[in-house]
Amino acid sequence: MRLKVCGMTGIAQLKELETIGVDFAGLIFYPQSPRYAMKFGLTPELLKQEKLRINRVGVFVNEEQDTVLRIVDKWKLDMVQLHGDESPSYCEHISHHVNTIKAFRIGNNENVPYKTFPFNEVVDFYLFDTLGKQYGGTGEQFKWDLLCHAPVPKPYFLSGGIGPEDVDRLSQFCENEKKLFAIDVNSKFEQSPGVKDMNKVKDFFNAIKITFNLNFKCFYNFLQLH
Repeated sequence: MRLKVCGMTGIAQLKELETIGVDFAGLIFYPQSPRYAMKFGLTPELLKQEKLRINRVGVFVNEEQDTVLRIVDKWKLDMVQLHGDESPSYCEHISHHVNTIKAFRIGNNENVPYKTFPFNEVVDFYLFDTLGKQYGGTGEQFKWDLLCHAPVPKPYFLSGGIGPEDVDRLSQFCENEKKLFAIDVNSKFEQSPGVKDMNKVKDFFNAIKITFNLNFKCFYNFLQLH
């Protein structure tokens, strides 16, 4: 089990994530997002200067392929999360260059296998978020049991309105859900868009570590093995 904190915008909080032991930091490269990384003055030069080792996940929505790959190279991203309406061929092209997560927005009566099937052979991971009117997070949860009854062939990130109060529920869910790769959190751990409450993040991380009785050592070498 691993933890991803998405919507990171500041170098100081990225350093705190690394100190806590969080595995993945999500940087959003969607200009319409209130957590658009470059709006807050975050730059690849700052990341290089600090020599951060935390895995960087770039989040994109219907971006031009060349732009995605240029940002991957410039920002030294470890993974890309495609959160729009990207086609299987689009995803396959990106995945030839970097580990790729395809995000799916899930409604309450969603046929998950039908939705994911075209992408089974062209991406590395899935991410399941809650269906909303716009791209990006809604702060709400979907019915997780839709995943328990679906033959999801890829390891996946569980997202969508997960908050500090969900530790016990996550523990119960993970008992029977072997494909869950990581938990993805964002707005429930914020003071304002893009500014995390790091005490909440730390407490959540430690609570999960205790509850799951797992070693949440950062998987810095994981991506080199895939």
